[in-house]
Amino acid sequence: MTESVYKIIELVGTSSESWEKAAKNAVETATKNLREVRVAEVSELDMKVEQGKVTLFRAKVNISFKYLGE
Repeated sequence: MTESVYKIIELVGTSSESWEKAAKNAVETATKNLREVRVAEVSELDMKVEQGKVTLFRAKVNISFKYLGE
C-alpha cells in the first residue's frame, strides 16, 4: 500500500435552513477547489439570532484532503 499525507483545513458553512445544509455547503464548496477530499468532520454548530429569531445556521467543518506538496 502506498503511503499518503493528508492536510486538514477548517471551513465554516452557512445556511438559512439547517445545520445539515450549512455543513454540506462547506464540503461541496471545498471540493470545487481541492483535489481528493476524503473526510469531513463537523466540529461545531452555532446559530445567528436576530430579534429573537434564528436567521442563520453555521457549521464549522474540518476538511481532510490528500496533500500533494507545493
